[in-house]
Amino acid sequence: MHPVRNSVKALIIRDNKLLCIQKSDEHGAYYLLPGGGQEKHETFVETVKRECLEELGADVEVRSLRYIREYIGRNHEFSDTDDAHQVEFMFECRLLTEPDSAKASHLDEGQSGLAWVDIEERNAQRVYPKVLIGHLLRGDVEVYWGDVN
Repeated sequence: MHPVRNSVKALIIRDNKLLCIQKSDEHGAYYLLPGGGQEKHETFVETVKRECLEELGADVEVRSLRYIREYIGRNHEFSDTDDAHQVEFMFECRLLTEPDSAKASHLDEGQSGLAWVDIEERNAQRVYPKVLIGHLLRGDVEVYWGDVN
């Protein structure tokens, strides 16, 4: 049995576009928020800053906690393992420096690039978690989403 994993994500929005890391599978490109697992002795704010530097090559100012979601592997069709249980904390962030792939020190596994995803064109691209864009468009204030994809 694996322990529950804390993961933090950066919500970076500029001109109604969401900054994402890009990955690909057999269905084409898909997009995720930059971020990753919290390390021992690291605060959430420190984790967000480290992950943005590693994946985006950018410094960020971490602002407020916006959303929390759980991901319980056995409840989702594309999970790598049924034993996975992750709690994701999504923080609003502001870029202090522009993303620079040359400065990105540790790309996420399978990361092929970065993309600014237009929030208004939510059906044009695959963004995960799937419910994220809808919450952003509605301006939802509900913080906890539960176990969703």
